[in-house]
Amino acid sequence: MSGHWGILVSDPWLQNQFTQVELRSLKSHFMSMRRESGRLVIADLASKMSRLKVVGENLSEEERASCVKDLYPNTEDEVDFELFLKVYLKLQTFSNSRTGSSPKNASAFLKAATTTLLHTISESEKASYVAHINHYLAKDEFLKKYLPIDPSTNELFEIAKDGVLLCKLINVAVPGTIDERAINTKRILNPWERNENHTLCLNSAKAIGCTVVNIGTQDFIEGRRHLVLGVISQIIKIQLLADLDLKKTPQLLELLDDSKDMEELMNLPPEKILLRWMNFHLKKAGYKKIVTNFSSDVKDAEAYAHLLNVLAPEYINPSTLAVKNPFERAKLVLEHADKMGCKRYLTARDIVEGSPNLNLAFVAHIFQHRNGLSAQTKQQMSLLETFPDDTQDSREERAFRLWMNSLGNSTYINNVFEDLRNGWVLLETLDKVSPGIVHWKIANKPPIKMPFRKVENCNQVVKIGKQLKFSLVNVAGNDIVQGNKKLILAYLWQLMRYNILQLLKNLRFHSRGKEITDADILEWANSKVSSSGSQSRMDSFKDRSLSDGIFFLELLSSVQHRAVNWGLVTKGVTDQEKKMNATYIISIARKLGCSIFLLPEDITEVVLNQSFYQCTFREFL
Repeated sequence: MSGHWGILVSDPWLQNQFTQVELRSLKSHFMSMRRESGRLVIADLASKMSRLKVVGENLSEEERASCVKDLYPNTEDEVDFELFLKVYLKLQTFSNSRTGSSPKNASAFLKAATTTLLHTISESEKASYVAHINHYLAKDEFLKKYLPIDPSTNELFEIAKDGVLLCKLINVAVPGTIDERAINTKRILNPWERNENHTLCLNSAKAIGCTVVNIGTQDFIEGRRHLVLGVISQIIKIQLLADLDLKKTPQLLELLDDSKDMEELMNLPPEKILLRWMNFHLKKAGYKKIVTNFSSDVKDAEAYAHLLNVLAPEYINPSTLAVKNPFERAKLVLEHADKMGCKRYLTARDIVEGSPNLNLAFVAHIFQHRNGLSAQTKQQMSLLETFPDDTQDSREERAFRLWMNSLGNSTYINNVFEDLRNGWVLLETLDKVSPGIVHWKIANKPPIKMPFRKVENCNQVVKIGKQLKFSLVNVAGNDIVQGNKKLILAYLWQLMRYNILQLLKNLRFHSRGKEITDADILEWANSKVSSSGSQSRMDSFKDRSLSDGIFFLELLSSVQHRAVNWGLVTKGVTDQEKKMNATYIISIARKLGCSIFLLPEDITEVVLNQSFYQCTFREFL
């Protein structure tokens, strides 16, 4: 573990319990606690550890104090970092024994692979993901010499060590996310080039919605299997669920009983839409049960048999529903799927064992291949046209959603306007941005049935915003509960900006406490570009001359000379040339460590450029 953190932990056992990122986060908390009173003793831990998410939420202060005292009765002993970690692990184990450690919410797929202390992998999942990679990347010019990968070995994790495979897989899931001109693809990469690929991969994974809060570049280099597989599983899931969107598949309107439900359908996460689609067809088949998950509800394979009979009646086998043994039925279901031309993604054993990840992948693939919905009608088109065009809101919502998800909150956000209405995720985000600022004792944890409890949470959100000097004139908690888009976006803009400026303020080069302003960032950018010999200059973050991307590239080149290959840069005259530069800028910035959530259009249209400069400034000081 290198960098200015040095060797964080000397105990090998402790090193194996955490990822690098987790250790750094815990180290930051530890140092903060110690600074508050000059030293940290055993007696302080029960109170101060309340700010740590799992042990703070699930255990009372009395329970924490009792557990710590049982372990370390000498309460005045000073606490070093390794002792701090041991206490944290004990409290976490105690908390998990009380609450159960298996995630049950809709984001379990996203969280399961990156949870602390989870060091095992599913061989069945590995084999399925390897088959997916072999299929979708078979024709890639760089990777074809390494493919097909043998799923019975650990070859996948060896190939992933240079970062190229994961970058390419991200582009399969969301085409155009990474400008492949930015990927280092030499036959033999040096450590810096390999690290750049991993950094590009992680920042791009965040930008498409993956949760990678507990993963660092060193985890890829060391080939930590559970973490690598966790990232791969999320990327593949995003690819498979991409079409479960009204704008991409307007035929989904057929699932609605009433046109008034359209906004609700648009706000549902893809997994929920997939379940709704499945139940829509099961109802047509006369299946009486409602499928609510991709695990226990499909273990007997009956729902699959009915679903495939509706979608592909030409391949019906009467034996599928007649057979009594679920395992035999599952095998017949997969034979039916094969005849439809669907990739399996899972085995009969995975069905009867209720593997949620692989069952979800299986159903999503069936939807992609044959969704059984009617062709798009004029009525559906006219209904979509009546829905308000909120392109700009959608772009901002996307940026804020991806930023909040990148922080590692307990709830995965699928739609900012819907998922923030109970106030809980906003409180979590505020606690990440300004640790200790949330009064958790008066916060209401989901599920929240009573509307006034949501208002209480949101009132605290507004109160904290005012503490942080946000502009919140005539804003009340109920505005957030009601899903007021304009006010929510305004609050999130100020929150994201506050977070970036706080990080800048804490930089070691600015430890004198001087607050960094937008004018400072503007001056820094112009100074860096000027020092490289360029005559380019920006007058403001809204300077229209920035649309060609040249100034951005000169800035990136000034902080890392070898970062930009000027032979790949266009003049930025036509719209197409501007877009090519913009995609290259975003990938180079992410490759150098900037965590940004812009689209190429944000650069070419000079939108959200302020956040680009703030993130770049933060990363390179």
